[in-house]
Amino acid sequence: MHMTHSLAVWTMVGCTALWSMAGVVTRHLEEARSFEVTFWRSFFTVVSLLIILPLWQGRGVWSRLPWRNRYFWLSGVCWSVMFTAFMVALTLTAVANVLITMAVGPLFTALFTRVFLRHQLPLRTWIAIVVAGIGIGWMYGTQLSLGDPNFLVGSLVALCVPIAGAVQWTLAQKSQSDGHSLDLVPSVLLGAVFSTLLTMPLAMPFQASAHDIGLLAILGLFQLAIPCVLSVICVRVLKAPEASLLCLLEIVFGIALAWWGANEAPQMSVLLGGSLVLGALLMNQWLGWRGNND
Repeated sequence: MHMTHSLAVWTMVGCTALWSMAGVVTRHLEEARSFEVTFWRSFFTVVSLLIILPLWQGRGVWSRLPWRNRYFWLSGVCWSVMFTAFMVALTLTAVANVLITMAVGPLFTALFTRVFLRHQLPLRTWIAIVVAGIGIGWMYGTQLSLGDPNFLVGSLVALCVPIAGAVQWTLAQKSQSDGHSLDLVPSVLLGAVFSTLLTMPLAMPFQASAHDIGLLAILGLFQLAIPCVLSVICVRVLKAPEASLLCLLEIVFGIALAWWGANEAPQMSVLLGGSLVLGALLMNQWLGWRGNND
């Protein structure tokens, strides 16, 4: 599938909009809670990708899966952690808290590649890490002072997402340096299978209503499977810093949707701390993009 640059940009914007719908949809569930929410979303992601992958890459996609490649399995574990932690965190704390905590993913990735792959980090990235750390510290400190126990638990669970994501992208870079080409979409399918199997016993006895299952099926297909496939196509056209900048829209869209669609207004401390985090990420990615174009 050939895609122009402008089409890739707008498609990526659409992907972030689809990713951002998880929070507001979760707030409209009737009976499903915690691990059951994760189970049904992961289950329907598996079903969706089992249909999408052969249509996209042909029936031979299954014979081409790198079953003996350790990076394939490790990537699947990372996706599983991200799928599970993200949905559980949304059931524990506010959408804004989860999304802003997840926003530090690119900075974790930079740190991980520095430690494990010996990549040099420019000064701008170190400054961004410090500023984002101040923003997260401000948000966490203020919320904890309000005595909300769910905030700490939910935020710690949400923190598993950027950590697993950083490991995921570090593995992808390491696989390339070792001469392997890691196809992320089949890894997503593997991660969804792991997440489904992991959360199934924890989700029982099932309590989700037909209404809930319908919403979670929508998430599995439209919030995860479809944008995942489209984003993989987009990043073949977009530069990495450009894609990272566009991905930040998920945070803006997600908070706005939860505010508009579920009356979940973010705390002022979350907005202020989140502004520092987003500002640090935006400046770091923008300077990196300009530096590469000069």
